[in-house]
Amino acid sequence: MKVLFIKKWLCRVEDFILILLLLTMISMAVLQIVLRNTMGSGIVWGDTLVRILVLWTGLVGAMAATRQNNHININIVTRYLSRRTALLVNTVTLFFTACICFLTAWFSLSFVRMEFEFSTPAVASVPGWVCQSVIPVAFLVIALRCLGLAITSFQRYLKH
Repeated sequence: MKVLFIKKWLCRVEDFILILLLLTMISMAVLQIVLRNTMGSGIVWGDTLVRILVLWTGLVGAMAATRQNNHININIVTRYLSRRTALLVNTVTLFFTACICFLTAWFSLSFVRMEFEFSTPAVASVPGWVCQSVIPVAFLVIALRCLGLAITSFQRYLKH
């Protein structure tokens, strides 16, 4: 029961972060347009911030989509397979996706470490590694969720 409560709470935090990122991104983009049209120029680091927010929104959105197995997938082949075979194909696909996401998390962590060593600013005085830290975290979460979904799918396969 406590695990379910923690899971629901984490999902709500994730949704809140996603909404906050989206609203901030839209607000900054609109502010930039208004400032350029009325004052002749916008905030110097505004466009960079919007690009960083697009990255964060996309990755946090991917995490949220993977939570319930609602991520983008192509299921043309599985439509023509038996239920049992479709479950096996789904299991293999999810396991393969988890492996790719684990590798991406690992290599993106190396990338963030290099950025940390160079400590170049990305927006205002915020270092680039802070802005890019979402990449390994998001891919690790996606990998763990896909692994969990693959295990669940395999258990359903064994029952059929």
